[in-house]
Amino acid sequence: MTEVEGGLEEPAELEPEQGTLALADAGDRWAVADWEHAAAAVLRKSRRLGEDDPDELVWAKLTRTTLDDIGITPLGTASHLEDLETGGRPTRAGAWDVRAHLRGDDASAAHESALVDLAGGVTSLWLEATAGTDLATLLDGVLLDLAPVVLDAPSAPVAVAEAFLAYAEGRELAPGTNLGVSGEASAEDLVAVAGLARKAGTLGVVVDATAVHDRGASDAQELGHSMAVGARVLRTLTEAGIPLDEAADLVEFRYAATDEQFPTIAKLRAARRLWARVLEISEAGTREQRQHAVTSRPMMSRYDPWVNMLRTTVAAFAAGVGGADAVTVLPFDSPLGRPDAFGRRIARNTSALLISESHVARVTDPAGGAYAVEKLTDDLARAGWDVFGRLEGGESLDDAIAATVDRREAEIGRRKRPITGLSEFPNLAEELPERPADESARPVRRYGASFESLRDEPVPGHVFLATMGPVAEHTARATFASNLLAAGGIAVDVAGPTKGADDLVAAYDGQQVVCLAGSDPTYAEWAAQAATALREAGARWVIIAGKATDAADDSCAMGVDALAFLTRTREKLA
Repeated sequence: MTEVEGGLEEPAELEPEQGTLALADAGDRWAVADWEHAAAAVLRKSRRLGEDDPDELVWAKLTRTTLDDIGITPLGTASHLEDLETGGRPTRAGAWDVRAHLRGDDASAAHESALVDLAGGVTSLWLEATAGTDLATLLDGVLLDLAPVVLDAPSAPVAVAEAFLAYAEGRELAPGTNLGVSGEASAEDLVAVAGLARKAGTLGVVVDATAVHDRGASDAQELGHSMAVGARVLRTLTEAGIPLDEAADLVEFRYAATDEQFPTIAKLRAARRLWARVLEISEAGTREQRQHAVTSRPMMSRYDPWVNMLRTTVAAFAAGVGGADAVTVLPFDSPLGRPDAFGRRIARNTSALLISESHVARVTDPAGGAYAVEKLTDDLARAGWDVFGRLEGGESLDDAIAATVDRREAEIGRRKRPITGLSEFPNLAEELPERPADESARPVRRYGASFESLRDEPVPGHVFLATMGPVAEHTARATFASNLLAAGGIAVDVAGPTKGADDLVAAYDGQQVVCLAGSDPTYAEWAAQAATALREAGARWVIIAGKATDAADDSCAMGVDALAFLTRTREKLA
């Protein structure tokens, strides 16, 4: 190497000996036992752990169990990589395909939305259509060689595919274009559309696992269902004479992405592993799975719909990190009816922000190697494979989904699965945005449907919130009781600071139901007196915020069945 004349010599005396450079201080080297000790101290402060309980009990206290009975560990460690049965990582490099959802029942309106979306950063279109959809109007001005179109026409898949190809005749179609016959369509339709796709050089089949997700399926049930449908597609197409690898290359999978970040990441990673295994067993030459992730419809709420922006952002982030090839963020106002231009703009900008400003897509499989994610991916893959095996054995998924729905409903009812804006922090005074009805939307049972049905029918009477003592003493339980009652569409009239039963009676205005809210010492001192005085003043039903007592007819506290409590309270107010 030629030395630069006049350059400085390397300061060799400052170079450390090889192997002596330590980037972490000795104080930064912590063991799992250190974390257990620190976590246990926090749990003891919150009384979730007793003073005599061993520190290692924090694992049981902090591990969250999914609806598939899979534990999500609070801390990933190297030991979680032991005994993994599956492997494989997402391969998408760079930005995902930003896919907008359109319905073709109003071709002119859909056309306007499509052009605005494409100009605003959308890179492909997911089009729900029927045999009567005017594709020439809807797709006018859409550059089909740049923007893939994915058809979704369950009522007439062959007719819509033929109409699309007739419209696109003579044009080059962008990679990723999909004629979109459902993997659950009749064998005749499946083979016919696959044949059209082979001739056109496009994808042809969609395995839509969101269909069972929208019914309430768990992650493992969604995975198992998708594998069963995918296997059916391969069997049907190969029996019709289509080579196995060509059949596999025609298929795209569609999964739901929820605001449960790590399970969504793991589900998409597990799906690839499962499909690779199906292809391996089938002796296919390919192992790839093309994924389209859609933000979950059931997770969205009709009340406080603005929270849907947060839910869909987390879901889109998880989908991108999980390696989805295409991501559709459904507009936040979808549960209210047909989304408006603002809702669609926020939806497409969610991906734009994640890709262009947060740089989420700069790294391929950013969750790869994370102990907790790898463990969860493997657990989900094994659970999904078990569901797949049972479906292949002839079992129906209906009973399993019904059991999952019941379990989720119970957890939501007890607020173990809080829903912001519904079961937590509801706003009875909110004014919902008005949207025209979307008659073509497919039915979905939202997770918060039970709370929404209560809010749909507000009761005329209010609950008298009998706040006992000064604000500092009653505010915690008063806030808890107010939020819980509001979740059932029940408003409260607050007494304010009080010093005794006489103050409560003075503030009382004839409400049929009262709720005592104060501290434990205050309850011990004069809760019975307050309940008696309020009954004499006209109250028919007395609730206490906290543990049940003989002085009250009912109680509300953490862990109660909120839906049952609210139903009882509403009956007393009717």
